[in-house]
Amino acid sequence: MSASQLVLGVKLRDDARFDNFHGDRNAAAAARLRDVCERSAPVPVVAVCGDADTGKSHLLQAVCHHAEQRGQSAVCVSVTELLPFGPEALTGLENQSVICLDDLDLIAGLENWEEAVFHLYNRVNDRGSMMVVSLSEVPGELPFLLPDLVSRLRHGLTIQLGIYRDDDRLRILMARAEQRGLVLGDDVAVYILRRAPRKLADLLAILDRLDENSLRAQRRLTIPFVKSVMGW
Repeated sequence: MSASQLVLGVKLRDDARFDNFHGDRNAAAAARLRDVCERSAPVPVVAVCGDADTGKSHLLQAVCHHAEQRGQSAVCVSVTELLPFGPEALTGLENQSVICLDDLDLIAGLENWEEAVFHLYNRVNDRGSMMVVSLSEVPGELPFLLPDLVSRLRHGLTIQLGIYRDDDRLRILMARAEQRGLVLGDDVAVYILRRAPRKLADLLAILDRLDENSLRAQRRLTIPFVKSVMGW
């Protein structure tokens, strides 16, 4: 598979949209990003910054869903998937109305990649398109080698995401269960939260496992059932 086929063939997650981005901690940041997406004159680049468990990937996918709903072309791809193909994988991305690059901090220190992203930014800017990237830190705190790239990333809008608190994680767990059609009582949700790993992705993976087992056994999610499935 060529790099261009990989990029254009990436499917968006159907459950990653603005309207199901839950948790008060980053609600204002998500609303700000959505507002930027609706401007008639787009910001050249938006940097969504935060730790690995703050919803960056969800928001980048949501940006693309939002663009497609507005009749725009959009692509979202993780830099992790592009690295094996070399910087040439970025060629032609500027033809999309919205380009989302997840985990862009992975190219920090890779001069050829940094130059390729810098030139992509310029092409995107020339076409009046918008680029949204996710980073683990704000641009100036990452070990980029190319000052011009840092300057371009700083020139746009930076949106900082915070670590989720327990009340946010509980709200997200309950909302995801409701989205799946699962009846998850408050007592069961709190029980799961107290025993699950703190990482949100692990928490939601547990919900996936419980959903699958509940469907197979035709059982409701009760504390005894959760105990039996998870071995807690």
